Order: sequence, then structure tokens, then C-alpha cells
Amino acid sequence: MFLWAGQTVSFIGSSVTLLALPLTAVVTLHASTFQVGLLSSAITSAWLIFALPAGSLVDRLPKRTLMIGCDAARMILIGSIPFAALVHMLTLIQLYLVAFAAGVATVLFGISYQSYLPALVSREHLVEANGKLQVSQEMADLAGPGLGGGLVGLLSAAGAMIADTLSYAISVASLLSIRSRELPNSTVKRDSSQARGLRELMAGLSFVFRDAVLRRTAEYCAIFNLCACMGVSLELIFLVRILNVRPAYTGLVVAASALGGVMASVTSRSLSRIFGSVRIIWISALGFAPAWLLMPLARQGWGILLFIVGSAGRSFSIVLFTIAQVSYRQAVCPRMLLGRMNAAMRWIMWGTIPFGGLLAGVLGSTIGIRPTLWISAGVAWAAGLLLFFSPLRVMRDLPESGVDDLHAVRTADRGKVEA
Repeated sequence: MFLWAGQTVSFIGSSVTLLALPLTAVVTLHASTFQVGLLSSAITSAWLIFALPAGSLVDRLPKRTLMIGCDAARMILIGSIPFAALVHMLTLIQLYLVAFAAGVATVLFGISYQSYLPALVSREHLVEANGKLQVSQEMADLAGPGLGGGLVGLLSAAGAMIADTLSYAISVASLLSIRSRELPNSTVKRDSSQARGLRELMAGLSFVFRDAVLRRTAEYCAIFNLCACMGVSLELIFLVRILNVRPAYTGLVVAASALGGVMASVTSRSLSRIFGSVRIIWISALGFAPAWLLMPLARQGWGILLFIVGSAGRSFSIVLFTIAQVSYRQAVCPRMLLGRMNAAMRWIMWGTIPFGGLLAGVLGSTIGIRPTLWISAGVAWAAGLLLFFSPLRVMRDLPESGVDDLHAVRTADRGKVEA
């Protein structure tokens, strides 16, 4: 409950920054399309650079302590932007540096976060716990942009990020309030003398690539996230400069789009029972993602509704998919390997995101913003075929039990884990 409450507040603050940071670049610093794409890459490039070594760190250190440190660092980093704007010293260089440094903290926090949850809830409650946390994320996506838009109108785009600074302080307090302690990762410590350096980093990758479902899921997410970053990097410019939406109102458009994610979070448990907790992974990718294709059709006036409906459909698909695949990962991976497995998955899945921002900047500047949105939506949907033509097609629910912890860790370090 403390984790859930703290993250709910933090999610809202981060949703404000997700809107305010690029708006600061676009409206305050008059950044070009390429510069906005570069900012998006700065935010996410940390996943490509630090995710794998972060997994080893998460498996060795107390996850709650790491999460507290990451939240404190992000509080200071994000808080530097409104301060710099207040004294008229804000530059694009600072936005890039803060985005990258906060991204490094987010890498550590994200891997710790997914690896810490199984220490707080039992295995049979993982889907429900992930669903509840995702409800908070989607409610934040619903409320945050609207709040952000209001704060942008009241305080300026940079000033709106004060809300995110305060949310990280509340998250730190909530984590400090958790009394239960995770069990020490004794297996990793015992094996540390034999599994140093590259072999230890490769243990998580070995587990992922030898599990056919995890491998295909990672491949799909790598393509999807590349395309999603292309789209998201240009959507604010699309709204402000092509659809002529006022900056203060963009938050309302983005918030309305988040309704799809809220619906997915609320219905994920029921849909998993109907379709199967594993089968829903490929159904969510192929069945609901085509709504994304409505977004490039949007026009000024009432045509903005196409953007909202398309974005809501995309959010529904992403959230339903995320809850299902994260629960599968947490269920099949031994606790002693969770940090490295989650790091490996995120390194593959999110490592393509920085290139999406750069690609968006290049394509948006050369062929235009609307055609780039068409390409990103079409390729993302087609990538769902990777999931359909995989073992997922004949699976329905989560396996009854996971792999033995000690055996899986030792064999993963030797690269011999079998799916």
C-alpha cells in the first residue's frame, strides 16, 4: 500500500513533466523538430547504456534503498529546471543534461521497482498488483497532463515541473515507510566470485533468449518502442503547430487520450480470465493497436477527436500488453535473477527508444510530421505478428510454477537455461 500510494503521486508528477519538458523546449526555447527529437533521445538513451550493468547492481543491493536514492536524485535534477528558468539561465543544454541524468536514475528505479514487487506480494497476486499499479499510472496519465496544462498556463512550462519535484519527495517518504524487508540475495553473493564482469551481465540475457516467449516479447517491444518513440516525439509538435492546439490545452487532449489506458487497467484482470493471462499478450498487440492509425488522420477542429480516439486505443493496447507480459516475466523468473532478467528485457525493449527520437527528428524534418506518424503507427502494428507466430499462440495462462531459483541462477550464468 505504501509503494502503491507513493508511486501514484510520483506517476502524476512524472506525467506533468512528460508534457512540460518538451513544451519548455518548443514554447520557451523555440526548439526545432530535430532538437525536440534529440531531447527525447536524451531521456531514453540511459536504457541502452546502463540497463545491463544496472541489473547486476539491483541483484546485489537492497532494492528499496536504490529506489529511494533514485527518487532523491530525480527530485534535485527536475527541480533545477524551474529554478534555472526563474533566474533566466535555462538552456537546451541543461534540458539535455537533466533529461539524461534523470534517465539514468529512472533506469535503476525501474529495474528495482519491477524486481521489488515480488518481494511484497505472493505469486498468485502479481497480475492484480501489477494491474493496480498500472491503474495508478493510467490515472496519472489522465490527470497529469490536464494538471500540467493548467500549471503551464499558470506558471509557464518550466515552472510546471515543480509538481514533479514535490512528487519525488512524497515517493521517498512512502518508501521509507515500508516496514517489510526483502530477503537477502544470498545466491548472488555466493556466486559473485565466479560470475563477475561479462558473465554476470550476460546471465539475464541468457535467460531471456533461451525462453521463446521472453525472446519474442523482447523483439516485439524493441520494434514497437522504436515506433512509439517516433510518434510520441512528434505528437506535441503535431498538436501545437499543425492542429493549432494551444499549449495550455494540449494537456487536456493528452489526458482524454489516457482514458484507454485507464479502461485497460481496470479490465485487465477480467480480460485475462476470458482470453487467458498469457494469450492476452498477443491479442492486445494485434487486436487493439490498429486504433493508432487514426491519429495521423486528425485535422483541426472536430478532427482532433480522431487523435484522441487513436491515442486512447493505443494506450489500451499498451497497458493491457504491459500488465500481461510483466506478470509473465515475474512469474517464470527465479527471484535471484529478477534484477538481471528485468534489466536484460528493458535493455532490449527500451534500447531502441533513443533511436526513435533521432529518427523522428530526421524523418519529421525531411518527409513531414504526418507521414512520419503514419510510418510509426503502421510498423508498430505489423510488429505484433512476431507475437502471433510464436509459442504464445498456443498458450493460455501462466505456468503453474517457475524455475527453481538456485538451479536457474547457476545455469543462467553458464548460458544453459532451457525455456
